[in-house]
Amino acid sequence: MNVRLMKLGFAVTFVFMCVLPLQADKLEAQTPAKFVTQPVFSDNGIPWGMAWLPNGEMLVSMRGAELKLIKNGHAKTIKGLPDIAVGGQGGLLDIIVHPNYENNGWIYFSYTKANSQNNKNTAIMRARLKGTQLVEQQSIYQAQAYNSGGRHFGSRLAFDDKGYLYFSIGDRGQRDINPQSLQRDAGKVYRLHDDGRIPEDNPFTKNGTSKSAIYSYGHRNPQGMAKHPVTGDIWIHEHGPKGGDEVNIIAKGKNYGWPVVSFGVNYSGSQFTKLTEQKGMTQPTWQWTPSIAPSGMVFVTSDVYPNLKGSLLVGSLKFGQVIQLLLEGDRIIGQKIIKDDLMRVRNISQGPDGYIYIAIDGRGIVKLTTQ
Repeated sequence: MNVRLMKLGFAVTFVFMCVLPLQADKLEAQTPAKFVTQPVFSDNGIPWGMAWLPNGEMLVSMRGAELKLIKNGHAKTIKGLPDIAVGGQGGLLDIIVHPNYENNGWIYFSYTKANSQNNKNTAIMRARLKGTQLVEQQSIYQAQAYNSGGRHFGSRLAFDDKGYLYFSIGDRGQRDINPQSLQRDAGKVYRLHDDGRIPEDNPFTKNGTSKSAIYSYGHRNPQGMAKHPVTGDIWIHEHGPKGGDEVNIIAKGKNYGWPVVSFGVNYSGSQFTKLTEQKGMTQPTWQWTPSIAPSGMVFVTSDVYPNLKGSLLVGSLKFGQVIQLLLEGDRIIGQKIIKDDLMRVRNISQGPDGYIYIAIDGRGIVKLTTQ
C-alpha cells in the first residue's frame, strides 16, 4: 500500500466521526466540553475576511462589495473601493493589514475584477485608510482573466516572517487548462514584495514565459491560508471536488498535483483521475473525504484557549463546523469538531485580544468563548 493510500486508510476519517482512535483521548483531554459564541457584528451577507487595526477596530470584507469598520459592535461603511465584479463566488474577498501597519498604514485586499469583455479573475490591491475613506489605492497584482464564470477565485492573503505577501487564486473552473500551466494564472499560490514587485528568487522568474509571481501550482481553490507561528511556513487548505479537500504546506516551486492527482471525483460521482500520487507532485499534509468544504484557518497561539493552543482550526462551509486539527511538528495527527450548528463558516481568525472570531454566512461575526 503506498503512502498516500495509507493516509487515506489510517490518517483521515469522516469529519463527523471525530478523530483517530489513537488520538481521541489526547484530543478529548485537551478540549473543553462546551464552546459558545457571542455576537460581534450582525449582517445577512457573506463576511469573507477579518483584520484588526492597532487601535482594536476590526475590518470586515463583505463579499457583496462592502468593507465594514467595526467598533464596539457598531459598523461603519468604508468608501473608496475599486469597481468589484460581484457574482457567483466573486466579490470583495480577503483583507489583511501590513505587519508594519503602524508605520506605513497599508491595508491589502483581494477582489474580483472584470475586464472589458466581462471576463473575471482575482486582483490584489493595497490602500490606506483615512477616516472611513480608502486613499492611495495601488494595484499589486491583476491575474489574467480567461472567462466570465463565477467559480474558484480563491482567495486568501498572508505575510510571512520576511515580509513577503502570499495570495491564492483558484483554478477558475478550468481544471484541465490552468493549474498545471506556468504560463497561465489561476490554480496557484503567488509571492510578491509588499509593493507588488516580484522577488528575484521566485522559482519561475528565469523560466521564459512563465508567470513569475507564481510560487507554487497545481491547486484547485484555496480558501484558507495562514503562517505557522513557529516555522514561518505558509499553510493552505483547498477545496477538492467531491472528496479530496486538502491541507498543504507551501514550498517554493512545488506542484501540488491538481487535477492530475486527487482523492476526489466529479460531482456526478464519475472519475476524472485514477491517481492519488505521482512522482514530482507533492502529497497533501491532510485530506478530507468526503469533503467538508473548508474555508478559513488559523493557528491558535492564544492563552485564552489553553486546550486549543498549538493546534490549527479550520472552518467548514458544508457542515457549519469549526474543526480542530492536532499537530505534532508539521504533521496533522487527529481532528475533532469543537463547534457545530453554525451554518456556513466562512473564516476563522484570532484577534489581538486572543479570542477566536468566526465569520458566518448570513449571520456576521461571532466570538468563541467557553462555558
